[in-house]
Amino acid sequence: MSSNVDLNQRPPYDPVIETIADYALDYRVESAEALGTARHCLMDSLGCALMALRFPECTKLLGPLVEGTQVPQGARVPGTSYRMDPVKAAWDLGAMIRWLDFNDTWLAAEWAHPSDNLGGILAVADHLSQRRVARGESPLTMRLVLEAMVKAHEIQGVMALENSFNRVGLDHVVLVKLASTAVCAWLMGASREQMLSAISHALVDGQALRTYRHAPNAGSRKSWAAGDATSRGVRLADIAMRGEMGVPGVLSAPQWGFYDVSYSHTNKDLATKPLEKHHFSLPQPFGSYVMENILFKVSYPAEFHGQTACEAAVRLHPLVRNRITEIDRILITTQESAIRIISKEGALANAADRDHCLQYMTAVALAYGDLAAEHYEDDFHQSHPIIDRLRECMEVVEDPRYSREYLEADKRSIANAVQVFYKDGRHTEKVEVEYPMGHRRRRSEGMPLLEEKFKASLATRFAPHRCAQILALCKDQAALEAMPVDRFVEFFVG
Repeated sequence: MSSNVDLNQRPPYDPVIETIADYALDYRVESAEALGTARHCLMDSLGCALMALRFPECTKLLGPLVEGTQVPQGARVPGTSYRMDPVKAAWDLGAMIRWLDFNDTWLAAEWAHPSDNLGGILAVADHLSQRRVARGESPLTMRLVLEAMVKAHEIQGVMALENSFNRVGLDHVVLVKLASTAVCAWLMGASREQMLSAISHALVDGQALRTYRHAPNAGSRKSWAAGDATSRGVRLADIAMRGEMGVPGVLSAPQWGFYDVSYSHTNKDLATKPLEKHHFSLPQPFGSYVMENILFKVSYPAEFHGQTACEAAVRLHPLVRNRITEIDRILITTQESAIRIISKEGALANAADRDHCLQYMTAVALAYGDLAAEHYEDDFHQSHPIIDRLRECMEVVEDPRYSREYLEADKRSIANAVQVFYKDGRHTEKVEVEYPMGHRRRRSEGMPLLEEKFKASLATRFAPHRCAQILALCKDQAALEAMPVDRFVEFFVG
C-alpha cells in the first residue's frame, strides 16, 4: 500500500463517547439523596444568579443580541423580563450562576462547578415545556430538571476525577460543554445516534484556555466562561437533533484527534523527548455519586480552595482585630491545588483577580471578620489599604497531608490553616479547618445555612409574598418535583 494516502475507513465511536451517551439516555435517577441534594443545588444556583443581578458588569452582558427581541415560547431568564431562544437564555443564566463564584464546586484531578449546567438545562426545559403546553400536551415537570441536574453533575464530576485538563492548559468549562450537550440532547428527545453525534461535536470544538483564570491575566471572562460553555452545549444538541453527522474518532484519531492535539503534555526538549500522551480515564461507572457528594459554597463567595482559609481567618478575627498593625507574619498552610491556582503576589487588577487570590480573601476575612462579593470591588479595595499590607506579610506553604487527603475518595478534604505572628514575638494558635461548611461531612449544619442564603437572595429581587411562595415550594420535594417547568420559571420572572 502506498505510504502517501490515508486509509479512509470510518471508525466506530470512541468508547468514552458511547459510555456517556448510554448513561445520558438510559440511566434512571432513583437516589432520594441525589434528588434532594439536586433540589438544594437548584435553590442555591438560582440564588447565586439573582445575587449576580446586583452587579452591572454582569447585567451589561445579558439580554438578546438584537435589543428588544421577544421570542414566542422562548426561555425566560430568572430575575429578568428576558424571553429568548434557549441558546442565549442558557448563556445568560449560566453567566449569572457563576458570576460571583458562589455556586457549587467539585474538586478532583480537575476542578469544576457542575451547577453551571443549569443554564442550559433550565432554558431548554422551559422552552420545551411551553411548546408542549401550546400543543395541548402535558408540560415537563421539575422532576425531569432535577434528574437532568444529577446526570450533568455526574458526567462532569466523574470525568474530572482522574482527567486533568488544567495540566495541559485547558479550562474546566470543556466539561460543562460536554455535560450540557449530553443532557440537553436527552431533554430534547435524542436518539442514540443523535446523542453520539452531539457529544462528538462537543469534543471536536476548540477548547477554552485557562489563561483568564491565572496571574497575570485573571479577569472577568472566568465569570461568563461557563455560561458560554453551557449555551454551546444547547446549540450542539440542537444541531445534532437536526440530523448532523457525528465525528466518531474525535478522541482517538492519530494526529487530528483530541488526545493528540489537545490532551498531550508538551516537553521543552522535543528533540529528545516525545509528547507524553494521555487518554481519558473513567475510574467508576456513572451513577449519582457526584450530586450526593457535591460541595456547596455556603459562607463565602470565593474560589473553593480558599474556603477553609476564610473560615479559619474569621475564627481568628476576634483575636487579631485590635492588633492588625502589630502583625509581623501570617502563615497559611494549604494544599498543592490552592498554591497552583490562587496563591499570588503583586497588584490585583480587578474583582475577578481578587476572588482568585488566596491571600486577598484571607486578609479580608482576618481584618473584617467576613467576606462578601462587595469586598472584591475596586472601591472597597482602594479604600482599605490594610488588605494589601496584610498580603505582604503572608507566607504560603504546602502540607503534604492536605494535598494527599484532597484526592482521597473517602475524604476529599480541602484543608487550610492560618496562624498569625506578631512583632513582639507572640503568636495566635494555628487554626485548622479541613472540611468547609458545604462539604458532605458537614451537611447537617450546612443545609439550613444554604436555605438562609437562598432566602436572602430572593429578597434582593422579589416582594416578600413571592419570596415566601418560592421558598415554600422549593423546600417541598414532592411539590417541586410535580411542578410544571414553565410554571416554576414564572415565579422567577422579573
